[in-house]
Amino acid sequence: MAVYTNVSPNDLGSFIAEYDVGEVVSFDGIAEGTENSNYLVFTSKGKFILTLYEKRVDPSELPFFLSLMDHFAHKGIDCATPIKDRKGFTLKELCGRPAALISFLDGISIKDPNIENCRDLGRALAEMHLAGSDFKMSRKNDFSLSGWKKLAIACDERADECAPGLSKIIHDEIEFLSKNWPTKLPNGIIHGDLFPDNVFFLDDRLSGLIDYYFACTDMLVYDVSICLNAWCFDLDGSFDAVKAIGIIEEYNKIRSLSIDEKQALPILCRGAALRFMLTRLYDWLNRVEGAIVETKNPNEFLQMLKFHQKISSSDEYIMDITR
Repeated sequence: MAVYTNVSPNDLGSFIAEYDVGEVVSFDGIAEGTENSNYLVFTSKGKFILTLYEKRVDPSELPFFLSLMDHFAHKGIDCATPIKDRKGFTLKELCGRPAALISFLDGISIKDPNIENCRDLGRALAEMHLAGSDFKMSRKNDFSLSGWKKLAIACDERADECAPGLSKIIHDEIEFLSKNWPTKLPNGIIHGDLFPDNVFFLDDRLSGLIDYYFACTDMLVYDVSICLNAWCFDLDGSFDAVKAIGIIEEYNKIRSLSIDEKQALPILCRGAALRFMLTRLYDWLNRVEGAIVETKNPNEFLQMLKFHQKISSSDEYIMDITR
C-alpha cells in the first residue's frame, strides 16, 4: 500500500455517496506498500480501505483480483473483500484511476513474527490454496522468469549503485534459474506477496489476509518459498529453521506437499529472493517524487539470495520433515 494519487475530501465524499456505507468522517493515506494508492476511510458506519490502482496495474486484470477476493470470502477465507455500490459495481473510477472500496479487516501485522505466527500462516496458506482450486479465472505470473529478465534489463546500468557487483550477480542468477527452474509442479492460485504486512493477527491469532494484487496462477509451492523468505529470516538477517519447519508442517497438514515440491524448495527460494530484490531495486532506482511511500531496501533480499545459493538440499531448510 502507498499513496501516489491525492484524493480531495469533495471527491471522496462524492465517491462514497454511491455506496451504502454511511458518510465520510475522516480519511488518511497509508504509506506502506509500493503498487497502488490506499486510504483508510472512516465513515459513519465503519472503516474501509479505498484503493486507487496506479499505472503499473493493468485495468483489464482488476476483475480477476476482485473476483478472487470475493471467491475466497465465500469459501470461508478471512480476507479483505470488495464492497459493491448501490448499482452492484465493485470496480469504479476516482481521480482518473480505477478504484475500489474494500472491507476493513480487524487486526495488525507483525514485523517480527514468532513460531506460532508462522504456524498460523502455514495453515492459512494451505487453506487458501485449496479454496482457490475451483476458481474459474486464471492469470499469468508477470513476476516469474520472463518478468525478472525485463526488470534486470531495466535496472542493469544502475544496479551497482545499490550494491557493488549487483548487476553481475543478477545476470548470473537469472542464467542459473533459466536452466533449473521447475515446470511440472502442481499449479493453482497463489497469493504471490504474502509478507507479514499482508497478514493480520488479532489476540495472537491470524485474523485475515490482504492485498491480492500479485495473485496469479503458478506453482503452489512457489507461494511457500515466498513465505520462507518473508517470514523465516530474523531482523539480523539469519535464517530461522524453526519458523520454516512451523510453516511447512502446518501447511502439510492441510495440503500435503509432494516429494518433488519439497525438493524444489532451494531453487524456488532463490527465485523468490531474486524476484523481490529486483522489484525493490527497480522501485529504489525509480522513486516517485512527492509520493507517500516507504521505499524498501533491495539488499535485504540480496542477502537472502546469497544464503539460498549455498543450500543444496531442502533438508537443510526443514530437516527431517522432507523425508
